[in-house]
Amino acid sequence: MDNRLADVDLSLQVHRPSIARQDAFTQAVSMRPELVGAYAGKRYLLRTYGCQMNEHDTEIMSGLLEQMGYATTQDEREADIILFNTCAVRENAENKVFGEIGRMRPLKQLNPELLIGLCGCMPQEKAVQQKVQKTYPWIDLVFGTHNLHRLPELVEQARAAQETVLEVWDQARVMVDELPKARKDGLRAWVNIQYGCNKFCTYCIVPYTRGRERSRTLASVVEEVRLLGQQGFREITLLGQNVNDYGLDREDADFADLLRAVGEVDGVERVRFTTSNPWNFTDRLIAAIAETETVCEHIHLPVQSGSNTILRSMNRGYTREYYLKLVERIRAAVPGVALTTDVIVGFPGETDAHFADTLELVRYVRYDGAYTFIYSEREGTPAARLADAVPPDVKKSRLSRLMDVQNAISREYNEGLVGTTVDVLVEGESRTNPDRLMGRTRTNKIVLFEADRALVGQTVPVHLNSAQTWTLYGALAAQRGES
Repeated sequence: MDNRLADVDLSLQVHRPSIARQDAFTQAVSMRPELVGAYAGKRYLLRTYGCQMNEHDTEIMSGLLEQMGYATTQDEREADIILFNTCAVRENAENKVFGEIGRMRPLKQLNPELLIGLCGCMPQEKAVQQKVQKTYPWIDLVFGTHNLHRLPELVEQARAAQETVLEVWDQARVMVDELPKARKDGLRAWVNIQYGCNKFCTYCIVPYTRGRERSRTLASVVEEVRLLGQQGFREITLLGQNVNDYGLDREDADFADLLRAVGEVDGVERVRFTTSNPWNFTDRLIAAIAETETVCEHIHLPVQSGSNTILRSMNRGYTREYYLKLVERIRAAVPGVALTTDVIVGFPGETDAHFADTLELVRYVRYDGAYTFIYSEREGTPAARLADAVPPDVKKSRLSRLMDVQNAISREYNEGLVGTTVDVLVEGESRTNPDRLMGRTRTNKIVLFEADRALVGQTVPVHLNSAQTWTLYGALAAQRGES
């Protein structure tokens, strides 16, 4: 791929199927009537690993199980079905899942009727399917990311089968919009707008586990958000592997159109989105963010590396120079925007000079926060075949140095807010101190303050008194208009 993109138009030339073909691909799936409520009195437990997309998939599976009559439990001994909704991005996460599944075996021996299932991204890997069949025969049910809507039927099959029921589709045969969702928050909701990824970054397994990019119709997304607003949800996060690729497989709308349409929905106070890819972040999209009042001033913009050599090896599709110009355009259009990012250290072939480029970029951009990772080799990705592996001790040292730089910047940003008053959407009690409430600013900063719990779900002004690296502390300010 030619990475000389700093001064060129990044409009994509892609094959777009007709809207009629896309809408035929999008279907509503109803549960068989005899399964509705059929398992009343039974309990389910869902363990979730990975990103917000996995969390949202868990909401869908919970909704399907509850429609079947299951009630949720957090007690493994009470559960009649335990599902592991998994992530395949890092090997450590996979090892943790298999460790937990191994720990379930005594429960299975105590309760032979217990169903144990593996789902999500891991089953999309052939090696995982083979490992289950060879090493974990007590797993009753295995399914992937493309046939989530089949869960009720698969549960029925697993209950009747004497061996593992394994149904993993290599690609989506339908895109199902209308599935029940058991959302536990009541205040904030995730809404899928796009599935899959066409980017094929060399280190990433997601295109192989989630498939090619598929966009929902604008009307279906807006209708879901409208219903959420009516139900009292105040904050919506639009989800996709690459949200700004929304609509590239259609002809009628792009992500800028979608943001503006969602921004007009009554009852929704804040709109967020994740995750965006820098190389298709257009001026049209920047304008929509700047001009849509409900869209929050926070953009997660993964850079992954500050070195052009490493970016090219990662197949990221942009250069350092392009990325920095994009940051300038965003900040010029959206005053006070908070930028966060992802950075990988120790990618194969990364030298001290390449890593120095990353540190310099982080210091220059001055992110509000960063998710930093040591490169994890994933079998089946092109990067797994690259030579020049970085020694583990060097990876750890680079990660520590990067975190020191970013933590100092994050602390400076937060300390600069002390003495100001910010609007905070109150999410609930602090996890560590029930006498405090916790909420977030529009820029996604966490704020703790003491106030009556009746304020949960409201947006209130909070005067900030002190700051730590990741948390702000304050006190409830006088309401607007009061002396």
